[in-house]
Amino acid sequence: MSHIQNRPQTVYLVEQPSTLLPFLLSNVKGKSRNNVKSLLSRRLVAVDGRPTSQFNAPLSPGQQVSLLSTPAPRGGGALPFPILYEDNQLIAVNKPAKLLSVANEKERSRTAYRLVTDYMKSQHVDNRVYVVHRLDRDTSGVLLFAKDPDTKALLQDNWNHMITRRGYLAVVEGVPHPDRDTIRSHLVETAAHLSFSGAPGPNAKEAITNYQVIKSAHGYALLDISIDTGRKNQIRVHMKELGCPVAGDKQYGARTNPIRRLCLHANELSFTHPATGESVSFKAKMPRDFNRVFR
Repeated sequence: MSHIQNRPQTVYLVEQPSTLLPFLLSNVKGKSRNNVKSLLSRRLVAVDGRPTSQFNAPLSPGQQVSLLSTPAPRGGGALPFPILYEDNQLIAVNKPAKLLSVANEKERSRTAYRLVTDYMKSQHVDNRVYVVHRLDRDTSGVLLFAKDPDTKALLQDNWNHMITRRGYLAVVEGVPHPDRDTIRSHLVETAAHLSFSGAPGPNAKEAITNYQVIKSAHGYALLDISIDTGRKNQIRVHMKELGCPVAGDKQYGARTNPIRRLCLHANELSFTHPATGESVSFKAKMPRDFNRVFR
């Protein structure tokens, strides 16, 4: 075993008689049949420490089956932003402002999705990530990805039931009155991809935003915000219509840009973990620049 003991491994214990390929297909989550056969063909599967490519190798209770990681590509492995959480099903990162969550027609390569994918593939060439939700390009904070299609589908199909809090911090122009309230409206998107509140109808989607003033100074207020719905630009629209646009948000009426970025940060995502059923909460600290506005 000396030739593999320093290679990162995932180990599975055999509990019932089986053969290798069916055992792997039953126990390795997030990989297709072709992915698993590729691992075998490249001798990245070991039985009791011995690499093998024999798909019909017999297994007995008590034996250990290991998946061996391939070496990381040169220069790979690091992300230019913090990883907030990672397990076998999920990875959550603190996305910086001015970075797209996913590609659009203007930018294909430099996105959070591409960077996290490259990081995952640096751990193992067959690794993949799947988009669960998105943040606006200019919004920083907690961004969650799934590591397998089943976890992605489970989260997306049950998003409103599994998510218990989507929290944001925002620096806005002026001070909202009252200092705590819930805004409800129906958002309509224009042909220019701007949103506004309109009458209920087939093209209008209900949006619910809760806010509370944390502090205020120098004509700005720091708000603790949570959303009950995830509509496009929801917070930005509601703050504009409240008369307190998000600082730096020229698109939605801001007159100032105190830290040269949109002052909106997704600081918390709380939900029921799809694999364990436990309540989890991922948090990203408020950007230091936000405090500069109040000094």
